[in-house]
Amino acid sequence: MDISKATNANKLNLCQTYFRVGLACLPFVWAINVVWFFDEAFRVPSYPEQEKIRKYVIMSLIGAFLWTAIIISWVVIFQTNRAEWGEFADHISFVIPAGRA
Repeated sequence: MDISKATNANKLNLCQTYFRVGLACLPFVWAINVVWFFDEAFRVPSYPEQEKIRKYVIMSLIGAFLWTAIIISWVVIFQTNRAEWGEFADHISFVIPAGRA
């Protein structure tokens, strides 16, 4: 997306909207927010809305990293303990692998 033609107020509004949507447990939206607005937050000459955009980009980056760490941790824990958890693991699995009972 080319945000260079948008006004500074529209950029701030879009960045804020993407941050708020990411609060609905959607870390991918936060990652998109960081990619799209990183240059606006840190590399372009200063303008009044830039400080707020920078704040939303930093919070989006932290949120995306935090959710990524949580998801990776859960996958590792579940995959290593699935067989030991027995019936409980079967109930929370989408796919029950064939094999060890």
